[in-house]
Amino acid sequence: MGLRSDHVTGSSYAPWPDPVVRATGQRFGCNMISAITNRGALAFMVLQGKFRAPVFIEFLKRLLKQAKGKLYLIVDGHPVHKSAAAKRFVADRARGCDYPAAGYCPELNPDELLNQDCQDQRLGKSRPTTKAEMIGSVRSQLHRRQRQPQVIRSLFQEQHVRYAA
Repeated sequence: MGLRSDHVTGSSYAPWPDPVVRATGQRFGCNMISAITNRGALAFMVLQGKFRAPVFIEFLKRLLKQAKGKLYLIVDGHPVHKSAAAKRFVADRARGCDYPAAGYCPELNPDELLNQDCQDQRLGKSRPTTKAEMIGSVRSQLHRRQRQPQVIRSLFQEQHVRYAA
């Protein structure tokens, strides 16, 4: 997921004058990759550069170190997930398999609910002034969620993602 400093969430009301959201005027962002389990586990990486195949493969290596058994991945249609390097890596390790979801079907991906939670709870309620502050804030939110497995498990109770529970 891509995160931007100018993300605005929620609504407000003011009869007069119009409400103002204070921000620096600078635009900056970062990317995040995460994986969740229906048992409440969360693994993530926050990165500054572009999301490319080597980053995805590094994330998969971390997941394989943590996983005890087979690893089942439900991935979206991002080009990195379909890349030859990623496919080779998965085929070489054969400890699990990936299940590509439809090209763009976020309502079927439970990880998208975590993404929305991160945007709403962290970026939407704060105004980071630097990229480092934003990355620290996102990491803090994700570490908090790692210590709350019940919240991660509850994501799998949404109507469209119950298939993965």
